[in-house]
Parts: sequence; C-alpha cells; structure tokens
Amino acid sequence: MAKISPYVALPPIIFLGLASLFYFGLTRPDAGFLPSTMIGREAPALIKVEQLREDPAPTDADLRLEGVKLVNFWASWCAPCRAEHPLLMDMAEDGMTIYGINYKDKPENALAFLEELDDPFTKVGADNVGRTGLEWGVYGIPETFVIDGEGKVLYRHPGPLTKRVLEERIFPAIAAAAAAATQ
Repeated sequence: MAKISPYVALPPIIFLGLASLFYFGLTRPDAGFLPSTMIGREAPALIKVEQLREDPAPTDADLRLEGVKLVNFWASWCAPCRAEHPLLMDMAEDGMTIYGINYKDKPENALAFLEELDDPFTKVGADNVGRTGLEWGVYGIPETFVIDGEGKVLYRHPGPLTKRVLEERIFPAIAAAAAAATQ
C-alpha cells in the first residue's frame, strides 16, 4: 500500500480557511462601508446645487435651520433610490425635513421620478455635474446624511435606506441630536 503524504490535505485546508475569511468578511453588516470624514464637521457648501423645480433649491442656510434634517443624494436612474423612496415618503409625512440633491441626472427624468413616486423633499436641487457630491464625499447613490441644527454632519449612510437602517442608525442619530439641542 502506498503512503499518503500529509501535505496532500494542506491545499484544501488553506482553501477552506481563505474561503471562510472571505465569506465572513463580506457578510459583515458594515462590509464595504467607508467611514465619512464629514462626521462632526460642518456640512459642505451647496453652492453648485441648481434649482430643479419651481421652488428654490436647498441652501447652506437651510442646513443651519433649527432642528435635525436629512440630505439625500438620489437619481431617477438609481434602482436603490426607487427602493428607499417609500421610507423617505413615510419620514416626510411624519414631519422630517428632507433636502434632496438629484445627482448627475436629466432634470426631466428627475421631475418624472418625483411625479410618479411623489415628492418627499422639503426642498430639492440638482447636482448636474457632481461637484456637490464630490464635496460631500459621495461615492455612490443613494447616500443620506443626518444634519443637526448647526449644520453639522452627524451621520452618513451610504446605500439605500431600509427599515433596519432607520431603526439602528438614522433614528438614534436623530434622537441624539434632538436631545443635545434641548440641553
């Protein structure tokens, strides 16, 4: 009988070990999440945001108005933006101030999107060339920022909002900001 070398089992063991590392690394809740350097800093200027509908686009002064608000970067061509839209509508109906920044989109497509799905935004503007998104550190849309009454970024969520994200991340950030404002 031929002797089997103990080294025969080594490649499958290495493969299983690496596969396990990759699997657990990719299935972590924060996999792919890049932290924002904006947290705790004043929100960048909205000077490149253009008017999208008949009312004015959001301004820097809007970001410093009393109360917590959201800034949501979105586009009509973005499927995850469509998926998160009902949650934005619910939040707007509950009184949340949400400023929308339409990102690298055709104005007629953006307006048709809002016409079709309804409009949750207190004010909405267009970042046609992506300069504002660049200033805010947006690397993919949708992205949502929680802003306090002083115009500081409290939290950034890359990707679509979900009920879980709202409950575990957005609502706690809003509650903390509201509590800090009353002190």
